Amino acid sequence: MEREWLSECASLLGNEEPNELPEPFNLATPQSRCPSCQRRIGALENIPIISYIVLGRKCRGCKKPISARYPLVEFTSGLVAVVVAVKFGFGAAFCGALGLSWSLVVLAAIDIDTQLLPDSITLPLLWAGIVANYFGLFVSLEEAVLGAIFGYLTLWSIFWIFKLATGKDGMGDGDFKLLAVLGAWLGWQVLPVVVVLSSVVGAAFGISMILFSSHDKSMPIPFGPYLAVAGWIALLWGDEITNQYLFGSSGL
Repeated sequence: MEREWLSECASLLGNEEPNELPEPFNLATPQSRCPSCQRRIGALENIPIISYIVLGRKCRGCKKPISARYPLVEFTSGLVAVVVAVKFGFGAAFCGALGLSWSLVVLAAIDIDTQLLPDSITLPLLWAGIVANYFGLFVSLEEAVLGAIFGYLTLWSIFWIFKLATGKDGMGDGDFKLLAVLGAWLGWQVLPVVVVLSSVVGAAFGISMILFSSHDKSMPIPFGPYLAVAGWIALLWGDEITNQYLFGSSGL
């Protein structure tokens, strides 16, 4: 994304495009490198969690510490895979749920770092949900399409109500698209559960940061991670939560 922005800015300004990194540059190429010394990381140094421990949490080349973020994301992804396998067994639903779950992990991590939810992930994921539910993987196609529409419009409406009332932007476009993704995969029925869960957890976390960690009130807090967590919970237990909410109190 940053390379694309630099290229577009250079083009608009009539400058030569920057060429700091080799082409092509994507998830497959070039090979993983140490962010400190740019040393290429071999396959045996890139084994999830194990390599982190064997290398003593340091780069083999420059001996700079390796961020704990890497094993944390790897452990989270592995744990997510186990939970999804237990819930769905092994089959088409497992493959779809695992792809969605890992994508939510990636989006949450990116949003925490950059406060961005890349279209290059959310838009393909949106279409993947609609295609999956064309075959009725989780919900009907009609429910998936309505989920995508209502998911986007829900946060889009909240954004504009807040902006008209305060003159400030309450969230970014990426949040609209992420809720549309969850609606496309899980159907419109789970959207209230996702919105309520993410809002409650987000509000509690934001208030805690302001009260106990001297967080600047003017500094934005990314909403994507809360949507991702709420969406994953809805993926696994959305029906149970919805049924409990609708029928639990009445004893039906």
